[in-house]
Amino acid sequence: MQIGIVGLPFSGKSTLFQTITKAHLDQSQLVKAESHHAVIKVPDSRLEKLSGVFNPKKTTFAAIEFVDVIGLQKGDSGSSQFTSNFLGNVKTNDALIQVVRLFNNELVPHPLGGIDLMRDIEIFETEFILSDLAIVEKRVDNLKKQILKTQDDALKRELSVLQKCGEILQAEKPLRDSDLTPDDLHILKTYQLLTAKPMLIALNLDESQAEGTEKYFDILVKKKIGKNTKAITFFGQIEFEMSELESADAEIFMNEYGIKESALKSIIREAYNLLGLQSFFTVGEDECRAWTIRKGMTAQEAAGVIHSDFYNKFIRAEVVHYDDFIHHGSFAQAKEHGAWRLEGKEYIVKDGDIISVRHN
Repeated sequence: MQIGIVGLPFSGKSTLFQTITKAHLDQSQLVKAESHHAVIKVPDSRLEKLSGVFNPKKTTFAAIEFVDVIGLQKGDSGSSQFTSNFLGNVKTNDALIQVVRLFNNELVPHPLGGIDLMRDIEIFETEFILSDLAIVEKRVDNLKKQILKTQDDALKRELSVLQKCGEILQAEKPLRDSDLTPDDLHILKTYQLLTAKPMLIALNLDESQAEGTEKYFDILVKKKIGKNTKAITFFGQIEFEMSELESADAEIFMNEYGIKESALKSIIREAYNLLGLQSFFTVGEDECRAWTIRKGMTAQEAAGVIHSDFYNKFIRAEVVHYDDFIHHGSFAQAKEHGAWRLEGKEYIVKDGDIISVRHN
C-alpha cells in the first residue's frame, strides 16, 4: 500500500516524509529528480504485547510505503496546469497526504507570498480536477464511438460511470467524496484518477500555534472534510527534531510541547482509516505477525492474504479477538469462556482478530 505526500514548495512535505520514515536526507538527495520511497513498520502496541506473551523467534509488523512525491517546482503553482511529471508521480499512489503550510518563517517565505489555508488546498484540488476531467472526457468520446459499432453492455456500463464522473468534476467537486459505488470505483481503478484517491490534509504548524488548531478544523469541516477527505495537524520542525532523539528523550520533548502522539502514529492510523484497512494477527512460537486487509474481507479472503493455498483449501478459521485473549490470558481460557470460536468462510474479519486457519 503506497501513500504519496504532496505539497507546495516550502510546505514541509519532505520534512514530514523524513519524520515519519526516519529517512534523513541531505540537500543533495532532496534536489534529485526522483521521488523518495520508504517502507516503514506500522506501529501496533497489540502486536508488541502478543510478542511478549509468545516470545516468538520473529515479530513482523504490517508495512506501508510512503513516497515523497517530486516534480512540482517553484512557480508551477501559478501556472494553469501542474507538470505532467508531477501528475504522473502522483497517480501511482493509493492515497495522498497534502501538506499545507500554516507556519510563518521569514527566512523561508511562502512561494505565493503569504499563508492561506484554502488557497493552497484548492490549488491542488483544481489541478487534479482538470487532469481527471481531461482523462474522463477523452475516454467518453472513445467509448461512444466503440458502442456505436459493438453495442457492448460492459462498455455502456463504463460510459455511464464516466459520464457521472464527468458531471461531478464539471461541478468542481472531487470524486473521492461523491456517491460512487464499489462497482463504479472498480471500473475507474485503471484510470488512476487523482480526485478519486483518499486525501489526508496535514496542517503544518509551529509551536506558537498549538492552542489555535480548532479554527483551522472549523474551516475544513465546513468546506472540505468528507467521507474520504480527512485532516490532521502536526508540528513539522518540532517532530523532525524529535525523530532524531532516543525514545526516552523524545517522550520528554513531547510532554514539554504538549504533543500527545507522534506524527508517525497518528498519520499511519488516519491513512489506514482512509484506505479502509485493518489488521488481524497470527501468533505462535515461530512468529507473531500483523496482516493488513481491507475492512469487510471474509475469513477466507484473509486466509488468502496469508497464503494463496489457504484461500483455495479453506475449511474453518479459529478466531479470538485480541481484547478477549488479553482479558482471559490464554487460548484455553478464552475457549472456556466462549470467546474462542470456529468461523466459516463468510465470517467478516474484525480489526484485532487473532486467527488460525484450518485448511486441507
